[in-house]
Amino acid sequence: MAYKSWGNYPKTDENVRQMNWRSEDLTVGETSVLPYGHGRSYGDSCLNDGGVLLDTTKMDRFIAFDAETGVLRAEAGVSLEQILKFAVPQGWFLPVSPGTKYVSVAGAIANDIHGKNHHRAGTFGRHVTRFELLRSDGQRLICSREENAELFRATVGGLGLTGLILWAEVALKRIKNAFFDVETVKFANLEEFFERSAESDEAFDYTVAWVDCLAQGDSLGRGLLMRGNHAEVGELTTESKQLFSVPMDAPNVLLNNFTMKTFNVLYYHKQRQKVVRSRQHYEPFFYPLDSIGNWNRIYGQRGFLQYQFVLPFDGDTRVIRGIFEAIAASGMGSFLAVLKMFGPTPSPGMMSFPRQGVTLALDFPYQEKTLGLLDTLDEVIASNGGRVYPAKDAR
Repeated sequence: MAYKSWGNYPKTDENVRQMNWRSEDLTVGETSVLPYGHGRSYGDSCLNDGGVLLDTTKMDRFIAFDAETGVLRAEAGVSLEQILKFAVPQGWFLPVSPGTKYVSVAGAIANDIHGKNHHRAGTFGRHVTRFELLRSDGQRLICSREENAELFRATVGGLGLTGLILWAEVALKRIKNAFFDVETVKFANLEEFFERSAESDEAFDYTVAWVDCLAQGDSLGRGLLMRGNHAEVGELTTESKQLFSVPMDAPNVLLNNFTMKTFNVLYYHKQRQKVVRSRQHYEPFFYPLDSIGNWNRIYGQRGFLQYQFVLPFDGDTRVIRGIFEAIAASGMGSFLAVLKMFGPTPSPGMMSFPRQGVTLALDFPYQEKTLGLLDTLDEVIASNGGRVYPAKDAR
């Protein structure tokens, strides 16, 4: 198995130890140690160049489940996919989910992941009741908001730096079925996004937007806003369909300004109506990219950089407009540009990324000139009180 990040950048060299049981210790000698889940972090936060990685994927057992309260106790390497297959038929769902289900429970805690419902539910860490942490000195500590509370706060969003999570308890969400009533709203520019987003966050549990980051002028920031609520009727079914898998790294020449601009134009205009309504299973609504195996190979051997930031937002669009203008002017566009408003609920972790404001996530094929663009964006974001997401930062 190759131990890489999902962005395939940077290239590193680690020694790997397989963790099979939660009764094992951490005797690894005088070297740095870092847990590794399913490798879906885009940046290098899941890598430990020259050190030891603890592969937790064999720690994949359910320990206990309370069918009345929905509290699930599972080992560190259990994936969100496993939880969905187990819980959905019983009428329970993940309280918070990112854009892929191939994430471990411990990884979700370490990165304090967020999702389409952040404005209602906050981050994943808010729904974690407790966990057991194995420290490098051999201590095994139960951490919760009441017990070892400071270590609980340091571990949620702590990128695996406080120790190895052995198991965790998560409070799931009761559902009636596995389907969502979804509306896709076409918006013409950035100003309209903020209008549609504000009304959507009032009426919908889940909201997120795709934006054409290469559009300029009056169309700057145009895109498609997806919003949805749990459906009232439907079956409690799970389905996992993979349309196809990318067999090899694509040639670097495949991704260029022309192909990205063409994709963005076609994707924006694929919807002719202003609003399209549909009923969707949770799989295509939450995890559209999971239907394409190894989709990260589209970016070739050089890999890609995903860049996500959050900025405070008080209604003044000048800063975020300036960022969009800088990206469009650079010609270094993104296929996957995702825009959303974070809600006011504070994250429980000391280093958790989300805060109230506007967040934008972008994928860039790795190029030397991309580093310069992102350095420039860093300065803008830092000077305006923003943050960059460490789970996606590879620089």
